Amino acid sequence: MKFSIDIDDQKALLKYARKVIQAALEHEPEPEPPELSTTLRCGAFVTLREDASLRGCIGRMQSNDPLARTIAEMALAAAFEDPRFTSVAAEELPRLEIEITLLSPLKPILPEQVVVGKHGLLISALGRSGVLLPQVPTEYGWDRETFLEQLCRKAGLAAGTWKSSLAQLYGFEGFVFSESSLSPAEG
Repeated sequence: MKFSIDIDDQKALLKYARKVIQAALEHEPEPEPPELSTTLRCGAFVTLREDASLRGCIGRMQSNDPLARTIAEMALAAAFEDPRFTSVAAEELPRLEIEITLLSPLKPILPEQVVVGKHGLLISALGRSGVLLPQVPTEYGWDRETFLEQLCRKAGLAAGTWKSSLAQLYGFEGFVFSESSLSPAEG
């Protein structure tokens, strides 16, 4: 599935995510959502990085809410509810980079069909599940097998669980954009 949103909507959503986090830090009401040209309703993840290090990442695999609503909820969750990190503090906000990944619908996928850099994955097995976004294996230089092994690890499953008939594997594609990808190149 190829899908995207135009650059003005990308900029508006990134700005909105930042404003929503800032309003929460300042105990102010949530800002009005931006007017978007898209009516897309889909799952999304918001990733926060500080000095290129992960600072928070939370998402929803699917959503029927308006896109701006989904982004607002995931931005707040990434900033304040990621159990791997303490809540974002006001002084950190200027140093944070925000990245948004919009998700295509989940579809069953076979391990040999996984294309690194194209597919994100969700595994479900033995009462556990885990998700890795399409950009993760590229960022770490993983091949397909390493990607599948790390997916199992993320889900708290034994290595190789992805080969089991008890495991359900789903693929999805992501449309990724970030504040730095939309900033003019420095030269």
